[in-house]
Amino acid sequence: MAVRQEKVEVLPARPGWERRVAELVRAAPAGPAGNRLVTVDGFSGAGKSTRARELARELAAPLLEIEDLCPGWDGLHRVPGLARRGIGDPLAAGTTLRWTSWDWEHDRPGPVRARPPAAVVVLEGCGAGAPELAPVTSLAIWVDADPAAREERLRARADWPLYAPYRQTWRRAEEALAAAGRPREHAGVVLTSS
Repeated sequence: MAVRQEKVEVLPARPGWERRVAELVRAAPAGPAGNRLVTVDGFSGAGKSTRARELARELAAPLLEIEDLCPGWDGLHRVPGLARRGIGDPLAAGTTLRWTSWDWEHDRPGPVRARPPAAVVVLEGCGAGAPELAPVTSLAIWVDADPAAREERLRARADWPLYAPYRQTWRRAEEALAAAGRPREHAGVVLTSS
């Protein structure tokens, strides 16, 4: 199972995109236990959460969010390793996925979460397309959007007042992850939106 694709499919995120990507997921190589991990990565505000929900619904697959295991506002760099150990490796082995969640309200570790393996699991969030997860990923997706549109979307969110003080820290962490791992370049699908 490898994330590197010979041909990158660039798709506009228009109605029906999820059917085409679901076909690609079904054709992608499965892991040793027959499961497939699909990652949906991109910068904040690109629309990756929305796209991941649409794809998970199309695939009838569980959707897991990177934010659930990211250890705080300064912990994004740790996400790929945590996701690999708690989600990617267990899925490839066909065993229970298990990770420690993060309690964002109290800024501390939360309860341990467990989920049985599924035929397909969609993992969404910044860092999902990192190289650490590539060996256990069947298909990596990058969601692309114009930086100005991303910022506008972020500021329109209901949780913007909570996020705003951490925006620059998070942006730098996202950019560092993207520069180090180049997830857009290694994605099998790039979804473009305005």
